[in-house]
Amino acid sequence: MDKQKILIVDDSEMNRSILADMLGDEYEILEAENGNEGVAMLQKHSGEISLVLLDIVMPELDGFGVLDMMNKNRWIEDVPVIMISAESGSAHVERAFDRGVTDFISRPFDALIVHRRVVNTILLYAKQKKLVSLVADQIYEKEHRSSLMIDILSHIVEFRNGESGMHVRHVHTLTETMLTALIQKTDKYRLNQTDISIISTASALHDIGKIAIPEEILNKPGRFTDEEFAIMKTHSMEGAKMLEALPFYQNEPLVKAAYQICRWHHERWDGRGYPDGLKGDEIPISAQMVALADVYDALTSERVYKPAFSHEKAIEMILNGECGTFNPLVMDCLRDCADEILEELSGDNTLRQNQREMQNVARELHKYEELTASERTLELLEHERMKYSFFAAMTEEIQFEFNVQPPMATLSAWGAEKLGVPEIIMDPAQNEKVLELLGEDNWQGLADALHATNPSHPVITYDCMIRYKDGPRWARIMARATWSSDEPPRYTGAIGKAIDIHDSRMKLDSLERMATHDAMTGLLNHATAKKRVQERLRDRPDGKYALIIFDLDHFKQANDTYGHMFGDRVLIHVADKLRQSIRDGDIAARAGGDEFLIFLECKMEIEPAVQRIYSALTGKFENFPISVSMGVATIDKVGADYDVLFQAADKALYTVKRSGRGYFRFYDDSMVRTLSAISPIDGGDGTENKTQSNKGECLK
Repeated sequence: MDKQKILIVDDSEMNRSILADMLGDEYEILEAENGNEGVAMLQKHSGEISLVLLDIVMPELDGFGVLDMMNKNRWIEDVPVIMISAESGSAHVERAFDRGVTDFISRPFDALIVHRRVVNTILLYAKQKKLVSLVADQIYEKEHRSSLMIDILSHIVEFRNGESGMHVRHVHTLTETMLTALIQKTDKYRLNQTDISIISTASALHDIGKIAIPEEILNKPGRFTDEEFAIMKTHSMEGAKMLEALPFYQNEPLVKAAYQICRWHHERWDGRGYPDGLKGDEIPISAQMVALADVYDALTSERVYKPAFSHEKAIEMILNGECGTFNPLVMDCLRDCADEILEELSGDNTLRQNQREMQNVARELHKYEELTASERTLELLEHERMKYSFFAAMTEEIQFEFNVQPPMATLSAWGAEKLGVPEIIMDPAQNEKVLELLGEDNWQGLADALHATNPSHPVITYDCMIRYKDGPRWARIMARATWSSDEPPRYTGAIGKAIDIHDSRMKLDSLERMATHDAMTGLLNHATAKKRVQERLRDRPDGKYALIIFDLDHFKQANDTYGHMFGDRVLIHVADKLRQSIRDGDIAARAGGDEFLIFLECKMEIEPAVQRIYSALTGKFENFPISVSMGVATIDKVGADYDVLFQAADKALYTVKRSGRGYFRFYDDSMVRTLSAISPIDGGDGTENKTQSNKGECLK
């Protein structure tokens, strides 16, 4: 089992050594000799450090500065800090506790006290994290069940009137989006996030009264007669009566909101609606919002009696008063969040549902001040979900998730569009469209393959014919079965993707590029560069070649001072400069870390080309000075063997770095024994040699 990590930040090596001796048997010790190093360690080992032992008085950045950085980055919420210092005055202690310190120990150390307080603090935070996890799991499960209820209800309510099953979910999303915009615009209706959650969930019941409407009226493709329309209008009162007849829960906020929505979502701002002819703000704001959401989704959805209008046309019709009259404030909300509505309804609905669930969990946990440390974790999780959504869309693959109980398949937005099916399919084994796409034999074959897996070997590959919207083609389904943690484990579903085998050339090219190129800079990776250089040397051995290796001087300062994301941008900037400074036939690669490689062919003198590249690379990036150290080896000096060329260039680079950095140098005979016991800048006879090579290419 891995040891928990403790970071000791103290400028005294003696103090760090004493603390490490006290705790090193039980914990993995990380050390930093000043505040800046401590912050860098916290950033590098984010999520791994269990405790910080922090001194107050240090050079560069003192202990209070470290605490300020921990608060700014919210590390203090997850990582406890014990301040250890000889500065034990009440002002220092109070200032430390104000910044989130968990405990304070005065020097000189008492080994027993230090050990006991460290153990107690780590155990306390471990218990709190476990409590946070349990509460978060419970809240998430509640949110998930609520969303699941909406999905199932969508299927039940919309099944009878032949709609897609997405109407209820769309109304839920629209209601939530516009209510959020409303509370940002005005406090007139005294709504909070809990009210929004209740109203949005209750909106799922707005058309439940349609269960009482005869199917021949509900699905009539033409215009209603007066008698038919009168029957159709009764669905609002029928729904309200159903809720009113519940034997329990009448005082629950969700039931009250659902009653208001069912009964009054067809009332109009001008009093010309039904069933009660309410006017203005006599209509509850919950019913007003659902009414507008209902109209918008009706306009943008294909129905038996009309085609679908575009998002822009629907917004225009509503704002122009072509679809009834609405509260001007509600209309403003629709106008303000029109773009957001389009994004919400056109994106991956499952992912957005998960994001909303996570946001609700974070808001719920925020009520408990002692549990706010979990918010950072939830934000990180939501960020990971966002990245997953982006990459899923970029891959253009049919990605899916299947749950056994309740039986439900969820497809990525791109996949659903490709197949011509909804993103959420209830009971897919009984769905005619699914069976038509795969065929009953393939569906059963895929199901059998997944059932035949086990928790140790859950992955399967299954090739079959899929009937896409534009015709049948062979596809490869790669899936991972999911199993419960029970004993014995239960098969609970699967996640996977389907790739069109005939159209996979682009994907194969992409995979090949990933194998040959550095992901961050887009340059070749070292292995591919070596292979191409060897091919060039084999095919054209008479060329005049040079191999260059360079790295960035003091690059660590970029990461330590500005963070690793800034360091990555520096590397990308240098790679761009490198591309601009070489010719099409030259080879450039990232050899690893901040080290780069160039292979040049020059018909004239090589030195001017090296000088030009060197000058192009130096300069500034966002006020960060960029300087490089460069070693160069030529084929006429060491021969046409890649490994020998590389070693020679590396020795030249090593000589530059040992001699002060910030220039380039060609390999020469003085470097033959560079990496042996002799000093790298020895001339080979033990005397210092700072003369330049026979070409004179040691340039500042």
